[in-house]
Amino acid sequence: MGRSLSIGIAGAGIGGLAAGAVLAGQGHRVAVFDQFAAAGPVGSGLMLQETGLAVLGAMGLREAVEALGAPIDRLWGVSADTGRPVLDVRYSALRKGLIGLGIQRATLFDVLLAAAQAAGVRLVTQTRITAANGQSGVLVDDAGGVHGPYDLLVDGLGVRSPLSSAPKTELAYGALWATLPWPEGAGFDTRALEQRYEAARKMAGVMPSGRASPGAPESLTYFWSIRADQYDTFRSEPLTHWKDAARALWPQTDVLLAQIESPEQMAFAGYRHRTHAPVVEGRLVHIGDAWHAASPQLGQGANMALLDAFALARALEDSAEAGPALQHFLRLRAMHVRIYQWMTWAFTPVYQSDGAVLPWLRDRLAAPLLKLWPAPPVLAGLVAGGIGSPLKRLGLAAAR
Repeated sequence: MGRSLSIGIAGAGIGGLAAGAVLAGQGHRVAVFDQFAAAGPVGSGLMLQETGLAVLGAMGLREAVEALGAPIDRLWGVSADTGRPVLDVRYSALRKGLIGLGIQRATLFDVLLAAAQAAGVRLVTQTRITAANGQSGVLVDDAGGVHGPYDLLVDGLGVRSPLSSAPKTELAYGALWATLPWPEGAGFDTRALEQRYEAARKMAGVMPSGRASPGAPESLTYFWSIRADQYDTFRSEPLTHWKDAARALWPQTDVLLAQIESPEQMAFAGYRHRTHAPVVEGRLVHIGDAWHAASPQLGQGANMALLDAFALARALEDSAEAGPALQHFLRLRAMHVRIYQWMTWAFTPVYQSDGAVLPWLRDRLAAPLLKLWPAPPVLAGLVAGGIGSPLKRLGLAAAR
């Protein structure tokens, strides 16, 4: 590693905390700024793929998350209109022993926060960063306070970062999410992410999401696709209206719907599709959703943020100056980001849209095509995040 740098990170999300932990572990002086009085996660469950797990392994955190997460072998979705499978991804088609890991966002956040604090990261709370100057290396908060100058600035403020460009595409559909106790005898597959669809207008999903802490009960994450412009209606109408529709789509979820007694139990997430440019602006670099926001169709958000964080640290290992290191960071990550931005954009209208033609074709063609080689290993590789060889580029090996 070159000289120790002073680094200011805006945003204590997954990418910001991971970057803080690994950079401080290299000997850099790191401050992470967050607007909350006590930093905390936003959202419900998520899936860690082999890419994200490999990064966590290099950080010495993989065992911790695997002890609390839920192993997932398969992604399985069925059309309610035809009863046919329209999504069937088995990780074993790519490699024996390969899995995804369902985990509560709060659990992953706690593991990363503890790692960042143990590495010596200084967490600055109640400070909402609204501007940055990549030439002078300063961050500015909403009260006009100036922080820095730093040798390097990192924008980890997510999809709505005020430091990056507004998205060109505000996606029509978002989702409602809730983490619930796993119901005994409900019949859901404990090692699969299951989904049900009505065309692409309605989608419900159930994903194992592990435990909040050792000894805590197992949980699952339930999600429901919803148009963003219908969210206010969802909140104002009697909850039974939505439950009737959700139950009709997937009767088996009645046992989950019974646990939801108010709209406040369902966190709404709106989605945007945007690739910010330029990624590097002087000493400022954008990572995670602040760089490459997308819908969650391929479940790559947290994993891409972890890859970005580790790539930034890798790029700084042999450089004494931020400028050349940031160009190296771009070479490490740009191709993988482009591939998954394009693939996510292509998959979104098939599973979440008002369109009729693509879902109709999906319902009738997916079942036979999913079984034909090379579809099984290609789909497994796509979902696992390995297309474009991101781990090889970072000098990381997948677990065997």
